[in-house]
Amino acid sequence: MGLFALSFNLLFGYAGLLSFGHAAFFATGAYVCAYLVKANISLLLAAIAAVITAFIVAVVLGYFSVRLNEIYFAMLTLAFGMMVFTIIFQWREVTGGSDGITGVIVDRLDILGLSIEIQNFRNYYYLCVLIASIASYLIWRVVNSPFGEVLKASRENSERLIFVGVNLHRLRWISFIIAGTVAGVAGALWSPFQRVANPEIAHWTFSAMPVLMTILGGADSFFGPWLGATIFLLLEHLIQSNQRYFWGWVANWPVFPPNWGAGQLDLWNFFLGLLLIPIILRFRGGFLVYIQKIVASSILKNKYLKK
Repeated sequence: MGLFALSFNLLFGYAGLLSFGHAAFFATGAYVCAYLVKANISLLLAAIAAVITAFIVAVVLGYFSVRLNEIYFAMLTLAFGMMVFTIIFQWREVTGGSDGITGVIVDRLDILGLSIEIQNFRNYYYLCVLIASIASYLIWRVVNSPFGEVLKASRENSERLIFVGVNLHRLRWISFIIAGTVAGVAGALWSPFQRVANPEIAHWTFSAMPVLMTILGGADSFFGPWLGATIFLLLEHLIQSNQRYFWGWVANWPVFPPNWGAGQLDLWNFFLGLLLIPIILRFRGGFLVYIQKIVASSILKNKYLKK
């Protein structure tokens, strides 16, 4: 999920483009990988095919999307994302429809003559860490290259960039392709871990997750999406696993009738929203940006006191 959010931030934080259909590439990678694994294709080949497919989808959708700006870009990506969701949901013979592709179980990964046991989640975790680290490094090289500097300039003043001769559409198209491909990598890692590829990961609501994670961690910092994904998933896990204790406490309130069934309510999204609203309002710019400001302020204060 951190890699998914990081790929989204290449568009949002560096190019200034808000995509509401980023889940389309994540779902493409997840479904292609799941389908090929179920067809007894090795995980390595299945993942490569999944990433290539996500790349192709990003090329096609990005070609049309980057021709628009601001809210029009966001709405067009939302429309394309829902088209992908509809295809996945309706193409039952291939995708399994509403049931998705289940039983995506991989015993081992054979690569470079080595056989790695990845049915053990610990081994698979380290594999994901390795791949996510490599992908993150590649994105870091992109955003710190001359291409990345021009991309940030397009966010600040696209009209001036066009005036000096930069092809803005091509610049954004390339960044869109990179972001979609990396999201496909994250999706290809997702389905073997979850043992399933379900249509919910293609829905526009799933596209909102990297948006929240990026805002939570900080869009102006490279590692902000990683921190935001960590905080978001930890809060989600804590609330889901502890909400029954809250309902047990509420059930003892005298204002409620006995056995009113509060313990059966699943409102973790409601509680997560209650927590996220004050956090986002308090830490404007994101957690990591807030921490960086505190550290920078402390350094400047120490220098001033020494003088």
